[in-house]
Amino acid sequence: MAGTRITDVTTVAVPVRDQDEALAFYVDVLGFGKRLDAPFGGGRWVTVAPAGASTSIALVAGDRTGVDTGIRLATADAAADHEHLRAAGVDVDAEILRYPGVPAMFTFRDADGNTLVVVEIMAT
Repeated sequence: MAGTRITDVTTVAVPVRDQDEALAFYVDVLGFGKRLDAPFGGGRWVTVAPAGASTSIALVAGDRTGVDTGIRLATADAAADHEHLRAAGVDVDAEILRYPGVPAMFTFRDADGNTLVVVEIMAT
């Protein structure tokens, strides 16, 4: 068997209690763009993403929030983003993790307590 014809990861889901509140956090605090907000199965399908990203985040309404999403977000400057999020009142780790040979990174929680990680792009 040669495998599937899958070519990309287009969307990952993050559970949220209130899609409007989550949308405001991801757009106003993180600076993501709203890609789609449409009716879907009696609810809404809402997606956001950083400008130019191939993968979006779906803000899916549900009760099971506060999860470790496993999502890693790329940045050119972890320290600047850490400071920006801290100043905006986001629940962000106190320190940026720095280990030899590993990119600088830190964890933050969105408005629903879901965990995401910001990872600095390493120079090659």
